[in-house]
Amino acid sequence: MSKRSPLCVLFVVAFAIFSFAQDNWHFHPPTLTPQKSGTTQLLIAVSPVDSRVVWAAGAGGTYVITTDGGEHWKSAVVSGAKGLQFRDVYGVSDKVAYLMSVPNNTGKTDFRIYKTVDGGASWTIEFKNETANAFYDCFAFWTPDRGITHSDSVNGVFPDIRTTNGVTWQSIASNMPPALSGEASFAASGTCITTQGFENAWIATGGSTIARILATRDGGDTWNAYDTPLVSSASAGAISVAFRDGWNGIVGGGDLANNSKAETATSNDGGQTWTLTNKPPVSGAIFCLAYTRGNHHDEFGEDWGHEHDRTVVVTSETQPKYDSGDAAWTPDEGRTWFMLPNVSGYWGVGFADPHSGWFVGNSGKILKISF
Repeated sequence: MSKRSPLCVLFVVAFAIFSFAQDNWHFHPPTLTPQKSGTTQLLIAVSPVDSRVVWAAGAGGTYVITTDGGEHWKSAVVSGAKGLQFRDVYGVSDKVAYLMSVPNNTGKTDFRIYKTVDGGASWTIEFKNETANAFYDCFAFWTPDRGITHSDSVNGVFPDIRTTNGVTWQSIASNMPPALSGEASFAASGTCITTQGFENAWIATGGSTIARILATRDGGDTWNAYDTPLVSSASAGAISVAFRDGWNGIVGGGDLANNSKAETATSNDGGQTWTLTNKPPVSGAIFCLAYTRGNHHDEFGEDWGHEHDRTVVVTSETQPKYDSGDAAWTPDEGRTWFMLPNVSGYWGVGFADPHSGWFVGNSGKILKISF
C-alpha cells in the first residue's frame, strides 16, 4: 500500500468536508410565516407561478391570488360556481390561470374547467362533464396551453381529457391503460397527476387491490401502468405524485380509513419500479407532496435549480374531519424526515422555487414556507 503525502491527505479531508457541507447545508429547518388569505373557505390546491405570483382555490367557488409573495391576498368567488369546490388550480401568470371544479354533492357529475386571462375579472368555462359517473380529480400542464385532466375509471375506462391549445379539451380515453376494478384517484390536493418537461406525465391511483402509477412519455398519446408498494383498497392508494426530472420521483398516500398508514415510495427509473422510503412521521394519509424545486419550467423545458433536488415537503390529513393532519419535510427523498411543528390542517403545498412555497388548508389558512 502506497503512502499519501500530507498535502494529499489534507486535500482528501477538505474535499470530504466540502462534500458533507454540500449535502447537508439545507438541513436547517425552514421558516414558516402565516399569511391572511381574505377568506374562511377551505383552500384545497395551490399553484405558485413564481416567488411573487401564487394562485390557490377551494370550496364555495373561491380562489385567491397574491402578486407580492403573500403580503396581500385577493379573495373572490367565480360567478356561477358558488356551489362548486375547486380541487385544482394552475397559475400561468398574474393574469392567466385555470381552475378545475367538482360539485359539492358527490352524487353529481358537474365537473368543470374554468380559465381566466384577465386576473380573475372574468372566467370562461372550457369544459363541462357529460360522462355519467366520471369524477375528475386533478389536472396538470406541460405548458400554458398543453395539459391533461384525470378522472376515476368508469366501466373499466379512464375518461381522461387533454388540451393542446389551452381552449378546447378532447377525450384521450382510448389512449389510457385498462383500469382495475374500482380503480380511482383522490381529489385531495390536485396532485394526483404531475407533468415534467414537454411530454412526461404520471398519475397516481388507488381504490383497487394495487396502487399504480400511469405514465406517458409522449404527451398522453400512449401510457403504461406500473405497480407501487403503497397500500391500496377502496379507501387507500397513491394520492400524490411528483417528479424532479424525467426519471426520479416520489409518490405518497395511505389509507383514509386508517390514520397510521401514511406511506411514500421513490422511483429512479421513470416510475417503472418503486421502493418504500422510511415512514413519514405524520398522522393520516398523505394528501400532498411537492419537491421544493417547483413545477414550472424554463424555455428548454428543464426545471429550475439543482441544489435542493431531493428536498420534499408533505402534508397529511386524517379522517373523518380532515382537520388534524401533520406536515413534514425530507432533504433526501425519505431517508431522513423532520416534522414541521404546529403545522396541521393543510390540504395542499406547492413551491415556486427551492426557497419559496405555500401551504393552504382549512378555514382559508395560508402558510408560507421558506428554505
